[in-house]
Amino acid sequence: MICFCAKYFPWRWMWQSPGELLPPGLKDMATRALLYRRPAEPSRLLVKHGSQIYSIRLRRHRRARRYTLRIHPSDREAILTMPPRGTIVEAKDFAQRHGAWIAARLGRLPKAAPFLPGTVVPLRGIPHRIVHRAGMRGTVWTETRDSGEKIMCVAGDIAHIERRVHDFLKREARRDLQRAAEAYADELGVRVKRLSIRDQSSRWGSCTSAGSLSFSWRLILAPPFVLDYLAAHEVAHLVEMNHSPRFWKVCGRICSSVERAKKWLDTCGNDLHRYGIDD
Repeated sequence: MICFCAKYFPWRWMWQSPGELLPPGLKDMATRALLYRRPAEPSRLLVKHGSQIYSIRLRRHRRARRYTLRIHPSDREAILTMPPRGTIVEAKDFAQRHGAWIAARLGRLPKAAPFLPGTVVPLRGIPHRIVHRAGMRGTVWTETRDSGEKIMCVAGDIAHIERRVHDFLKREARRDLQRAAEAYADELGVRVKRLSIRDQSSRWGSCTSAGSLSFSWRLILAPPFVLDYLAAHEVAHLVEMNHSPRFWKVCGRICSSVERAKKWLDTCGNDLHRYGIDD
């Protein structure tokens, strides 16, 4: 149906100030969100470099000031962050101009190590080979062979091996981090209200002002002094919610391996993201 209006209707004014023309009951945030809603955007872009085509994940962020690219180590893909007023055309041009950088960074990712029989996985920094024990009861446990080789035994159906190993490592990470965080909290006279285990790709741990700590389960793959440092780091934030000299003084007072652990993470940390994923 086509409607005509004899008088000029201020469409631009309605777009800029919808509340002045809407009935009282429709001036809520949900209605305004509908008026300002962006058209549907693609979630990915395809970028060609040489003979390869790369799928780039798009992410619009309200605080972004410019276009940026980063590599997600566990998802093994490039992510392009757009500013609020950015356009798809500009994003695609930006990604295409950085095609060589994307190809180089993705090509340098360490080889994936899925949780399957035969894969060697570090547990607290010590290599353990995954061995399937189909005829035995239980879930996951560790053993040492007569040769001295450390193995991680997984019972049950072979289809459940990856999930069982992943769950086992998360449980071990929670146990070690809970113990370390509580010990450091007692030493500083603070309280950890909540501790969660996640698969964070951009940071190894985080702390909120409310006393909640969050850590990557992948820390259980690192040597114990690395996990201990991260626990001390986040607990120290309960005293100083910053990275000022005062914070580092608190952290160094309760943890003697700060510099050693930071160096290890800078050198070997990225390698931890290859475990439990497929090519």
